[in-house]
Formats: sequence, structure tokens, C-alpha cells
Amino acid sequence: MTTKTTTKNQGLEAILEKLISGIEELDRESIEGMQKRLDAKIKPLRSLGVLEDIARQFAGIVRTSQPKIKGKAVLLMAGDHGVVAEGVSAAPQEITAQMFYSFLRGGAGINVLARHCGAEVICTDVGIAAPLDPPELMVNRVKNGTANIIHGPAMTREEAVRAILTGSQVAAKAIGSGINLLATGEVGIGNTTPSAALVSVFTGHTVEEVTGRGTGVKDEALRHKQDVIKRAIEVNQPDPSAPLDTLAKIGGLEIAALTGAILEAAYQHVPIVLDGIIASAAALTAAKIAPLAASYMISSHSSEELGHRLALDKLNLKSRLDFHMRLGEGTGAVLMFPMIEAALKIADEMATFEAAGVTTGDF
Repeated sequence: MTTKTTTKNQGLEAILEKLISGIEELDRESIEGMQKRLDAKIKPLRSLGVLEDIARQFAGIVRTSQPKIKGKAVLLMAGDHGVVAEGVSAAPQEITAQMFYSFLRGGAGINVLARHCGAEVICTDVGIAAPLDPPELMVNRVKNGTANIIHGPAMTREEAVRAILTGSQVAAKAIGSGINLLATGEVGIGNTTPSAALVSVFTGHTVEEVTGRGTGVKDEALRHKQDVIKRAIEVNQPDPSAPLDTLAKIGGLEIAALTGAILEAAYQHVPIVLDGIIASAAALTAAKIAPLAASYMISSHSSEELGHRLALDKLNLKSRLDFHMRLGEGTGAVLMFPMIEAALKIADEMATFEAAGVTTGDF
């Protein structure tokens, strides 16, 4: 490695370290202020359960007991995976690029649900393997897909850091435009394989416990997928106490970008909603890199992928919706936007005992 390359790597990691060191705890005063507002409403104390939990968390994140949602967006990161050469997916790799165009045209599932929820979909090519037209779509691409993880690392440490910082920059630009509620989205054929590998390493659960069917592989193919993940872990020897190296060894470019988006959201005091297994792999990585980042995450649905619940357990989160979904794209995460809005509307619009002239009781 040349001196120039070493200096560049150090510069990138210094930027990442500044991001990590700037992440703070939630604001307790704002959380308590929101709880006082909720307790004054015409209802038994804590009777709205999860909605009250969300309202308190949102207040603590944005640091005011009177929070407002100004704009919503799904940050959809795209990347391909060399491990698809091992037959771990029922879908061919070219679908990643084809779906990316569909997102840009507004015709995919996430586009429909985002429109329904009044949110933008911001698409970023971090590591698609195929060329895109026009070339400007590839301006954020770090690499043309990851390497095959059964033969060695998915990417270099520098590539992993660059992908993280790309996700951070995309989130920062969205926040700078006035958006203050984010969700994670992704596309990448084969990406449940590195996600399961990361979840296994970071949670300590076996590969069998965390590996699902992805695009729908059958029983024999599922066992093969599990064997591939085991081989990748054996070859790369990832250390869970070194999350950046683990991400580089067995992760993915879009997973790294989502990790960066989560870190940036925490740095800028913005809540970010997690989607399924790929997002939870990124969330585990982000929480390993910067433990305080976990308190900025809002869970959404319970994915059909096996490792999702185990990843959420490790993050001390619980799924909020159970729709038996496994599409990805951010489709589960965006469905939490109305629930978050409902939580804040309770605080803003529900009458208080005093204003409504309702007698309070010991309940």
C-alpha cells in the first residue's frame, strides 16, 4: 500500500470517527415532557401503549417535547453480491439493475407505499454490478458489486468505509432538504446471504437459526445457502468486536451504506425506521460501531426472514407490525410512518382532562 493510499484511508476513517463521536444520548427532558403531555390526555395512563413509546422516543431523538414531522423519505441503497455465483438466490443478478430503474420510474412496491404515506424514495447505486444509463446514476457507486465471500473479503476496509460515508452523505442531503423522518430501503439480489452472515456473527446465533429463504429458495437450496454462509464465515474469520472489518469481510455495499445512513441520522438527531433483515444487519453493524445509535432506530414489521427477530432482540427492539412481508425495498419500514404520525397526533390533538372537563381518576 502506497503512502498516498494510506493517507487517503486515514482521512476517510477520520471522517467516520468524527461522525461516530458526535452521536449523543436521547434528550431525557424532552422524553419526560412528552410523557407529561400524554399523561394529561383523556385516557388511562399509558393506555395507548406503543404509540406512547414512539411519541416519547421521537421527542427524545429530536430534542423537543413538541415534535413535528416536516418531511419523510425512504433511503433506498442498491448493491450486488459476488456470492450469487454460488446459487444462493432464486433470482438472477440482473434483476438488481432492472429493479433500480423501476424505483426511479415510480412503479415498484416501495414507490406505491411511499406515495400512500406521503414520503419520497431516494435511490442510490452504491454497488450495482452492471452499468447504468445514464452514467450519472452511478456517481455514488463504490464498486461494481462485492467479491464472492466464500473466497475472501466482500470488499476492502477502504471500500466499506467509502460505502458507509456514501450512505451518510445521502442521509445528510435528505436531512438538509428538510426531511426529519427516514426509513431504510434496499435492493440487491443475494443480499439476504451476507445479511444472515452478519446477523449470525453479531448475535452469536447459528447460521441455521438466522438464514431464511430470501427470494424463495427451496429446502435443498436453503441448506446450500446455509453451507455457503458457514464457508464464508470460516474463510474470513470475522471478529464481532471489530465491526468495520466484519462488515468489509462478509457484508455488502448497500448494507454499509445503510449503516452510514443510520449513523448520520443519529448524528443529526433524526429518527430512522428499520425495515427487514438487510436493514437489521446494517443496524447491528451501526450499533456495534456506535452503541448510542441504537436509540435512534424505530422498528417496523416482523420480516419472514428468520434472523430478523433475533437481530431486533440483540438491539433490544420489538417488531411493531406483523404482515408476513419479505419484499424488502423498505416496504415494511414505510408502513410505520402513519403509526409514527398517529403517535404525535395523539400528543397534539387529543383533549386533556382539563380542557375537556373530564374528571380524572386513579387509573
